[in-house]
Amino acid sequence: MIKQDSNIAKEPAAEYSKQYTYADYIKFEYDHMVELIKGKIFKMSPAPKLYHQQITVSLSGFMFYYFKNKKCELLVAPTDVILPIRNQKKNKATTVVQPDILVVCEPAKLVSEGCLGAPDLIIEILSASTAKKDMNDKYQVYEESGVREYWIVMPKEQLVEVFHLVNGKYKRIKTYTSDEVISPVIFPDLEINLQEVFPEMK
Repeated sequence: MIKQDSNIAKEPAAEYSKQYTYADYIKFEYDHMVELIKGKIFKMSPAPKLYHQQITVSLSGFMFYYFKNKKCELLVAPTDVILPIRNQKKNKATTVVQPDILVVCEPAKLVSEGCLGAPDLIIEILSASTAKKDMNDKYQVYEESGVREYWIVMPKEQLVEVFHLVNGKYKRIKTYTSDEVISPVIFPDLEINLQEVFPEMK
C-alpha cells in the first residue's frame, strides 16, 4: 500500500495505474530500495543472503582483473541503470534497475547518476524474492534496450544461463554447470572457473 500523504511504496506496484518515470524516481522517499520497470515500482528484497554476496564477490573478482586496464567499466550493485527508449530524454525513462553486476564499454553512458543506456553485459544473481522479476520482467527490458549479453545465475542449482543478443532478440547460448569454465560471448578470453564461484550452500 502507499501512504496517502507520501510517495513511500510498500509493495510492488503492478496494480498502480500511474506510470512513473526517472523524474519521479529521484524524488521519491522510500523506506526501502526499489526498481522501476516500464513505469511500475518494484520493491527490492531485503539484504541478500550470504551466498548471494559470496557469488557476487567471486564473479566480480574474476572480472575486475580482466577489465582493470581496459576501456570497459565493471560496476556492481547498487548502481542505477537508466534505460530510456531510443531518443528519449533521461527524465522520461520508465525503467531504472540495479543489476548485481554490469559492464559498460561506452564511456558516454557513464554519468554521475550511474549508467544511462544499455550496458554491454548484465549479470543477475537470483534469490527467492527476485527470480520471477529477473527471469521475466528484466529479461524483457534488457532485450528491448539492447543489453548485448545477459547472465542469470541460479545459486541453489549452481547454474548460469547465458543469453546473447542476436538481431534484437536473445538467443540462449548455454546453461553452465558448476564444474565448467564460463566465458562471455562478447569477451571470449575472459575465463571464469565456476567451481571457484559457487560457495557451499549453508
